[in-house]
Amino acid sequence: MKHIFNEVHYELTRKIAEGGMGLVYEATQKGIGGFRKIVAIKLIREEYSAIEEFRNNFIGEAKLVADLIHTNIVQTYHLGKIGEQYFMTMEFVTGWNLEEFLDRHVETEQYIPADLAVFIVSRICRGLGYAHRKKDYQGRLLGIVHRDVNPKNIMIAKEGDVKLTDFGIAKALDLMYNKEGDVIAGKDEYLSPEQARCEVTDHRADLFCCGIVMSELLLGYNLFEAYEPEDTIRNILEMKIPNFSDIRPDIDEPLDKILQTSLKRAREERYQSSEEMLTELESFIYGDGYGPTNEKLAAYIYDVFGDDGENAALRWHRGETGFAEY
Repeated sequence: MKHIFNEVHYELTRKIAEGGMGLVYEATQKGIGGFRKIVAIKLIREEYSAIEEFRNNFIGEAKLVADLIHTNIVQTYHLGKIGEQYFMTMEFVTGWNLEEFLDRHVETEQYIPADLAVFIVSRICRGLGYAHRKKDYQGRLLGIVHRDVNPKNIMIAKEGDVKLTDFGIAKALDLMYNKEGDVIAGKDEYLSPEQARCEVTDHRADLFCCGIVMSELLLGYNLFEAYEPEDTIRNILEMKIPNFSDIRPDIDEPLDKILQTSLKRAREERYQSSEEMLTELESFIYGDGYGPTNEKLAAYIYDVFGDDGENAALRWHRGETGFAEY
């Protein structure tokens, strides 16, 4: 039986982020009987909606993430169009992106506790594992690779939830518009070696990126980043990976081993699945029977940000928002 429902109404509350090609708004979704729900609206500017490549990328992202329903992935609710302008309605996360979380620790000259850093990355691995295993309605593995796992695309809610977002340059079965080999997809300092070499990627590329993010959480800086982009890429391909306990003494041998494995340049030598890496991470933090939880992370976030958490808004990016793929 076919039913036609009333169009959903949105009231844009305020602009959260803006880039050259896209914008993100906080909005209120309204329905009958006084129904209200706070959501995020992500859209591409009208002039770019008219360009087929950008329009296809945006629609492709919406189609890809529509059925990715997981506690560690920001959910997409709706793809719509106003005039010639396309938009996505997404889950609103009250919190901070991981870059802001890192910056606060740099500003206050303190390390993120090692167990919480590992916990955060373990939640990212949970979300990635779900995406990597996702199949379509015909039972075909979609072969999703995020290709852009970096601190700006990871949200931490004030309640302690960790959520991966922005599948804008992800590739998947029948949904890939930036062909590998033609362009480097991703941000220079968060590339896997195979991305840096413009090779065809698989899910293991995301795990290398998880290793970069985890090392940054533990050290307070990106291991590979250099002033010039070509030097950053050279570092990813050639730089000797340090013994992390020499840099931060409380990184013990088991954690150093996890970092070393995740940052193996040969993908056959690094973790072969998100589940394998997740098992290692959780064995590390829960080996003694008790470890970090969402609630523990939430309490720590309150210590770091204080009452700002009560009014924190979804911030995908600060400044330039990373919509360059659209």
